[in-house]
Amino acid sequence: MRVLIVKLSSMGDIIHCFPALTDAMYYFPNIRFDWVIEEDFAEIPRWHIAVNNIITVSIRRWKNHWFNAQIKQERLLCKTLLQSRTYDAVIDAQGLIKSAMFITQYSNGIKHGYDVYSARECFASWWYDKRHRISKKQHAIERIRELFAKSLGYLKPKTVGNYNIDKYLKNIEYSPKYEYKYLIFLHSSTCFKKQWPEEHWKQLIQFLEKSGLRIKLPWKLKHEYQRAKRLAKNFDHVDILPKLNIETLAKYLNDAFAIVSVDTGLSHLAAALNKPNITLYGPSNPALIGRYGKNQYSLISPNYNLNYLSYKVVANKLLEIIECNNIK
Repeated sequence: MRVLIVKLSSMGDIIHCFPALTDAMYYFPNIRFDWVIEEDFAEIPRWHIAVNNIITVSIRRWKNHWFNAQIKQERLLCKTLLQSRTYDAVIDAQGLIKSAMFITQYSNGIKHGYDVYSARECFASWWYDKRHRISKKQHAIERIRELFAKSLGYLKPKTVGNYNIDKYLKNIEYSPKYEYKYLIFLHSSTCFKKQWPEEHWKQLIQFLEKSGLRIKLPWKLKHEYQRAKRLAKNFDHVDILPKLNIETLAKYLNDAFAIVSVDTGLSHLAAALNKPNITLYGPSNPALIGRYGKNQYSLISPNYNLNYLSYKVVANKLLEIIECNNIK
């Protein structure tokens, strides 16, 4: 069986698809997926063994210059590629007008997606051959697992979903490797309301100064690097990582002792790796989009405002993890 997945972005939403792929492999061992995805996230789908081909699009970049000659050529090449292959099923797991209208409709195969009551954008359902009612009152991963099950004709397993990507990442070599135990602080989010105040991060860093654990701060954008510099200032046990691609950063996460994170895509990656991960929630609802998997701890701020989440609450949870694992 050959299936096309349309899931364009973002990182957390992409990672949410992996348990559904694992379910499908259980029922159809020879199933293979092609995946349409935004170019910035193209390296992520190949972490799963069931993914065969990756088709990159650039809708985020295209939309600002839609009728530019070069952009029109890129769109035409994408459309030609989609129409050159025939699939047993096409699953639009994004549920947006852009995924349905600009990608799904041009693919060859029976097109599946959320119905008008289930899609994030109800009009997206116009472009599907088969529309599936999927309750919104469940975790996003369970919604996608149910969508795949109904699209491919099997019963969704009652067991907890398996991301099935850790084996791939464990086989990746990267340098340098560290013999000592370290924590990773995922300190940045693109949403201002999801940021934990820098003063709270500094208090937590200072609290851990005599713990023997080092702290690593990743970054991608310039303002995140500046933030990391401010957090690391005057602390000898804090390292600012170099700018890393997603795959290498995934290795650092996989080898970390534990992670403290705001509500960001990399936190979903930590969950997929089953790493002890404390996620700090303000305006988000962890019941629907929280970290899914083993060793996940959610700390919800009073009044849904991260300014009110004390570093002491986070520190106490970290101490529990340290004591449970006899880390010195």
